[in-house]
Amino acid sequence: MIRWQEVAHQLLSTISRTEEEQRDSVIDDINELLDERDTLQQEIIGPFTPEEEEMGKKLVALEQEVVAALASYMKLIRADITAAQSKKEHVKSYVNPYGKVARDGTFYDTKQ
Repeated sequence: MIRWQEVAHQLLSTISRTEEEQRDSVIDDINELLDERDTLQQEIIGPFTPEEEEMGKKLVALEQEVVAALASYMKLIRADITAAQSKKEHVKSYVNPYGKVARDGTFYDTKQ
């Protein structure tokens, strides 16, 4: 359980690094820590002593914090992807401004 707590704190510190240049390494680190945490979870077997139960309650609260941090990091990545796609569409519309004009027969440019 102590190692689980250490991994959770490492996850929180890793997620706090939000530089875009290091995003790939941060994602790799997060994946490694999540894999390690999965293996540690399988090793936790009851019955528990009162001290272990108290630590378990702290770990549940810490786990909620980790889940919230992971969700916000994922939201940040999605926002960056959406912004990149929007920028790409904007560049396309700038290069070809008449690309999305409806061709209903009222005006047809033969030079295009």
